[in-house]
Amino acid sequence: MTKPTPITEGAVFDLAAIDRQLRSEDVYLRDGHTARTLVREPALRIVLLVIKAGARIAEHRAQEITSIQALTGHVRLALTDRSLDLAAGRVLVITPDLRHHVEAVVDSSLLLTLAWSERG
Repeated sequence: MTKPTPITEGAVFDLAAIDRQLRSEDVYLRDGHTARTLVREPALRIVLLVIKAGARIAEHRAQEITSIQALTGHVRLALTDRSLDLAAGRVLVITPDLRHHVEAVVDSSLLLTLAWSERG
């Protein structure tokens, strides 16, 4: 398992290279999706998620404000009161505790940014 990168001196990521690496891992081939936490700080988490066409991530919720940015592909999110399509280049921001599930229309990669007040 790769450890998140410290940001003390700045952190740069090659998202395309990480995407390719994640898609070659057994968990992606078996489950249709996988993720890598790139940054894990007290008030910020950044995660790259890759998901195969047709794969689903079951209903869940985050306890933090979350942005979901589609880097490649196209996913459909089912929120409490509506469904929406998130194609490459679009970003969705959701409030804490909003239940949702994700389905990939085509092979996709998402950049998740989770932010909350400093943890004690």
